[in-house]
Amino acid sequence: MQAIIGGENDSMAEVVVVGSGPNGLAAAIVMAREGWPVTVVESAAAIGGGLRSAELTLPGFTHDICSAVHPLAVASPCFAELPLAEHGLHWVHAPLPLAHPFDDGTAAILARNIEETGESLGPDAETWKNLFSPLVADWEPLLAEILAPPLHLPSHPLLLARFGHTGLRSATGVAERFRGMRAAGLFAGLAAHSFLPLEKKLSAAFALVLGAAGHAVGWPFPRGGAQKIADALTSCLQGMGGEICTGRTISNLRQLRAKTVFLDVTPRQLLEIAGERFSKMYRNRLRQYRYGPGVCKVDWALAEPIPWRAEACRRAGTVHLGATLEEIAAGEGQVWAGKHARQPFVLLTQPSRFDPTRAPAGRHTGWAYCHVPSGSNEDMSAAIEAQVERFAPGFRDCILARQVRTAAGYERYNANYIGGDINGGVQDLWQCVARPVFAAHPYRTSVPGLYLCSSATPPGGGVHGMCGWHAAQAALQTLYRNA
Repeated sequence: MQAIIGGENDSMAEVVVVGSGPNGLAAAIVMAREGWPVTVVESAAAIGGGLRSAELTLPGFTHDICSAVHPLAVASPCFAELPLAEHGLHWVHAPLPLAHPFDDGTAAILARNIEETGESLGPDAETWKNLFSPLVADWEPLLAEILAPPLHLPSHPLLLARFGHTGLRSATGVAERFRGMRAAGLFAGLAAHSFLPLEKKLSAAFALVLGAAGHAVGWPFPRGGAQKIADALTSCLQGMGGEICTGRTISNLRQLRAKTVFLDVTPRQLLEIAGERFSKMYRNRLRQYRYGPGVCKVDWALAEPIPWRAEACRRAGTVHLGATLEEIAAGEGQVWAGKHARQPFVLLTQPSRFDPTRAPAGRHTGWAYCHVPSGSNEDMSAAIEAQVERFAPGFRDCILARQVRTAAGYERYNANYIGGDINGGVQDLWQCVARPVFAAHPYRTSVPGLYLCSSATPPGGGVHGMCGWHAAQAALQTLYRNA
């Protein structure tokens, strides 16, 4: 392997990882576990990337700055290999992973028990069971296939084919099998996590994975905040001899002198940092990479719990606000067309109901976002709060303080969130395969020894560490082959 040469006064490092998000930390841990000296370089003052928590509103109120609920983290094959509980990570499970309220004061639910879920879906109980039971029965091997690179040789080809038969379809197409609005609305909310129009192919896959995860492992969150995931990964890495360097921005490869470098960045930053070193073909392919809609998020310090009309919402860690499939699809379609939805689909979490460490005694926190056009500077807090008030009358009276971060604000906060895109780029059918380019080994760049390990590589967005895990495996294959 050729060395990546930086400044003449820099000493040669073995492995450097730029970026301390879950994928960067995962890559670092895999390399350190194999005995390679590893240094993680982070531009921010705190490690974590999308896994940070802070007092954003009032003293004593802990809010998750980016990600909050982590079904893929608790299920991740990468994290399952690590003794994270020994490093301070403890999962909190609400009685219900998810509730989805309607205007009549009732709610559909995603419960760990499929039968209990079906009881909330009326005439579609059996249809929901038939759709999700096979996925839950084969959850671990199925997830391993889904989180693998798209061009891998499947270990369970029939299982993957059965999933793809439904998952490759649009969410609206799959929802046609439901007779009532309750199951269709619940399924639409799950699919809307994709950031795709619900009429677009592959949007159903997101609903299937998140629904199956809720049944199989729940939708938990870390006690004390998302930062605890990053802290546990960092502690694990340091226990293996890895080092962390914060407050150092890498804007060009010449700042580094290392044999192997992992960049936990998206293609735009990759081009800025290393574009001059890439082949012309690779540069051109990276420039074709597409980013998706952004998010506008609101964090609330609350005087009391959110006063939901539907009792099920009071038992749920996450609440989806948008009611019907038609409303959710219309809102997501408007965002995809570059417009702000008048009634946005809102994803909301209420961790302090189940984790008292998040707020002072008797007080609570709330976290919610909606999708917006890329780069939007619009404050959507009024529209978001209107959706909460719709299903929880009196909610506005509970607000002690709020902090709003627009899509443009998210990019200023974290350069990886281009236009506020927290998914690392569009995850439609093409960019699930060509992520960031169409290649058998998408983690390798055209520069020997330089690897991409961000959510802009397979399997894409989400807190699971698998992008970093796969990138490290690709690097180890080359290192041992050349040893």
